[in-house]
Amino acid sequence: MNEWVSKSIKIANSSGYLDRLHEIYPVIHEAERKIAKELEAQLKRVYDEDDDVALVKELLRLEKFPIKDPYVAFLRKKDAFIGYNPETVARIAKRIRDMGFQEMLSSIKEPKEFNRQIGPLFKRWIPRIGYPVLAEAEFKEYDQDVAFLQGNDRQLQNFANDYLGCELAKGPDFIARVREKFVVGEAKFLTDYGGHQSAQFRDALELLRGKKGKAVRVAVLDGIVWIEDSTRMYKAVSVLEEIALTALLLKEFLQSLRLN
Repeated sequence: MNEWVSKSIKIANSSGYLDRLHEIYPVIHEAERKIAKELEAQLKRVYDEDDDVALVKELLRLEKFPIKDPYVAFLRKKDAFIGYNPETVARIAKRIRDMGFQEMLSSIKEPKEFNRQIGPLFKRWIPRIGYPVLAEAEFKEYDQDVAFLQGNDRQLQNFANDYLGCELAKGPDFIARVREKFVVGEAKFLTDYGGHQSAQFRDALELLRGKKGKAVRVAVLDGIVWIEDSTRMYKAVSVLEEIALTALLLKEFLQSLRLN
């Protein structure tokens, strides 16, 4: 077990961990999604017309689909897929009509789930660590102390691959520079076991264990992953030789790179 894993376990199993973590991942109770009166009227029309294709097509245009169904994401990709799969469309439309119009509307208006806010919350917190967040040209020339690279997922991925040679399949959550050293990191707040959360954990480990490129790789993990128990997640993280740590230790870790 490396020192950063050990320190993270100790912090997470001590008093005040969640209290401090809330500064990074505040639970924001968002208001309902807004739907214009004209759109609501249009939804009512297609709902009442008994046209399954028109109903599903209209609902696919919205930010939130009223039901969870594994086939919806596929249908979103291309309008033609709706015509190609009439039985699937009929099945989905029936589930929606069985809800009733008002329940359908309420589901569409539901606020975003907290899990979908986690990534942006971490990135919003980065400047609060106290280091500058710089555009690429300035970041490449920066040699004073510690800085973070500014940019969206694609820009960070391009920098990690083109400039650092990391060969990442997707954009990391952050790239930092500590004088002549670069740090590429993935940040995850794991709130439960199984399903999507396990996939998120695997994503972090995949980045961590990659060997390509001239960057230090870090998994910034928080939540249940650090609870000392017999779960597969804790067992995996507790034996890591690579660098995994709580976000509460990120600044200390970056400072440690200045001394090595």
